Amino acid sequence: EARLVESGGGLVQAGGSLRLSCAPSIGPFFDDAIGWFRQAPGKEREGVACISRSDGRTNYAESVKGRFIVSSDNAKNTVYLQMNSLKGEDTAVYYCAKACQLTVVDHWGTGTLVTVSS
Repeated sequence: EARLVESGGGLVQAGGSLRLSCAPSIGPFFDDAIGWFRQAPGKEREGVACISRSDGRTNYAESVKGRFIVSSDNAKNTVYLQMNSLKGEDTAVYYCAKACQLTVVDHWGTGTLVTVSS
């Protein structure tokens, strides 16, 4: 089974933007729901956003609503997380997974580190 690979992280100033990408290591997505999660230093992993690739429905954590946008480009076989108006508290390792609920994710990739400097 193909694993998901995250990319696009980096260092950005507060107020800036980054776009993360999530794609299968091989082949196409076979899963409809793709979730983005993050884990900040010393904190538990939490859900950030979720998308249903078939109908485009999305859900967001309250902390990122209005700032983050999750989207899917099925032609490019990639799910994106556009992060705007970044804050220091957004600093974390970001992961994508084949589920929208943290408790049902059975495999985690290496993630991509986002560091927001103030």
